[in-house]
Amino acid sequence: MDTPTGLGEFLRNRRARLQPEDVGLAAPGSRRRVPGLRREELALLAGVSITYYTHLEQGQSTNASDSVLDALARALRLSPDEHAHLRDLARPPKAKRARSPRPEHARPTTRRLIAAMPQIPAVALDGRNDVLVWNPLGHALLAGHLDPASPDDPAARPNLTRMLFLDPHTRELYTDWKGEARVALAALRLVAGRNPEDRALAELIGSLMLQSPDFAALWSQHPVRDCTVGTKSLHHPAVGPLTLEFENLHVADGTGHRMLLFSAPEDSPSDAALRLLSGLVADSDQQLLNDARSDGVSSIS
Repeated sequence: MDTPTGLGEFLRNRRARLQPEDVGLAAPGSRRRVPGLRREELALLAGVSITYYTHLEQGQSTNASDSVLDALARALRLSPDEHAHLRDLARPPKAKRARSPRPEHARPTTRRLIAAMPQIPAVALDGRNDVLVWNPLGHALLAGHLDPASPDDPAARPNLTRMLFLDPHTRELYTDWKGEARVALAALRLVAGRNPEDRALAELIGSLMLQSPDFAALWSQHPVRDCTVGTKSLHHPAVGPLTLEFENLHVADGTGHRMLLFSAPEDSPSDAALRLLSGLVADSDQQLLNDARSDGVSSIS
């Protein structure tokens, strides 16, 4: 997980990513044995001593001021999300006694909201991307090959990040799997920086590092991005290609839960595909109801 060592890794990664010529530190045609900025060059750009910066990169200092972190962010040309991540890494919370993680559950109001949107694919997630609840259309869109009741069992609960890297059906669902994987991992990096004491999150990351070379390679690049809105291109096995807009709506109760909602512009091909999928879901539910009724009649007879 992200610790003082994580801070050093992040600084080294971003220092190597920024080329000297980008900031006027290398003459045209000059050769350097190591790509990226040297420690002393970054310290100069940020206006801090090389000794102090070295301590930061080695994880020996955890009390960097806002002004120092802001200066480093400017020198490294960090994005706002990367800047926020730098602050999280530089100021980890005080270590607490580790506790066994408890299964999380969606609030009753969240469940009712998800159920009240039958024409919109909707999923409630916790901070680790575990599925807490989904409506039938959300299940059919993202994981129709899984048991729709699986989120109710913490031991079998789907995790969208794990599925993205380890489940072949999910891998085939995304038209641009590499782009989707990078965005998902970048968002997970941000969450990890904010929650370094989350044991369950650490276990998820550790297992993915061991089981997925793709995850391990991407994780080492330290991508960081908060993805709250955007577009996903899918190729659904039942209804074909869809381009859907999504929004992550965070539940303002301190749990870190959020609702992931999908939509398509009205009368677009993707809207038609969503409506087709909704019809398939309704037909399936009706067939299950008919089967249940038939079983009931047979048992009475």
